[in-house]
Amino acid sequence: MNFSQADLPHIKWSLLALLFALAIGGGAILFTQKYSEQAEHDKQQAERELQNARSKLNTTRSDLQNMAIYTREYTAMQQHGIIGEERRLSMIEVLNRLKSRNLVLDFKYTISPQQPYKAPVALTPGNFDILFSPMIIQLELLHEGQLMHFLDSMKQDMPGWFILESCSVKRNDNSTRLEAECTGGLLTIKNRNA
Repeated sequence: MNFSQADLPHIKWSLLALLFALAIGGGAILFTQKYSEQAEHDKQQAERELQNARSKLNTTRSDLQNMAIYTREYTAMQQHGIIGEERRLSMIEVLNRLKSRNLVLDFKYTISPQQPYKAPVALTPGNFDILFSPMIIQLELLHEGQLMHFLDSMKQDMPGWFILESCSVKRNDNSTRLEAECTGGLLTIKNRNA
């Protein structure tokens, strides 16, 4: 089938309809392509936001687990007297109980006033004050095992954190007994915000 110039007036409306349909189809294709690109961009953005939300959720879960662990440890330290006010009366009561248990022949002690703790290494205590009550304990012993048993009992029963710095043991010149002098102290941590 051949078309000539004379056929053009007869098909002009059909050609215009075809051109109009092509224009609408081309516009629809461009719109669809643009919409598809925007949808892909939105999908990628949503995936990034979902990933960030999952990451934050995992961090929050981890933080909650850590808080539960640290809360238990903090509470245990409070109950044992490591965190909080110094329990000087309790310290004296523990020492008197140890005396009544006759773990050693005899002992005397001095507890100096509480002071800031001077750590052997630099510390960053945050919102806490680390305090130390220096102690000197003089003991009369039958043997060295009594000293170890006494110090273990004291460390276990004493409120706060007992730190033993040094002990010297010597034989008493007048008998077979031993004399020991131990230095150390009780460390307590005070929360400035409490």
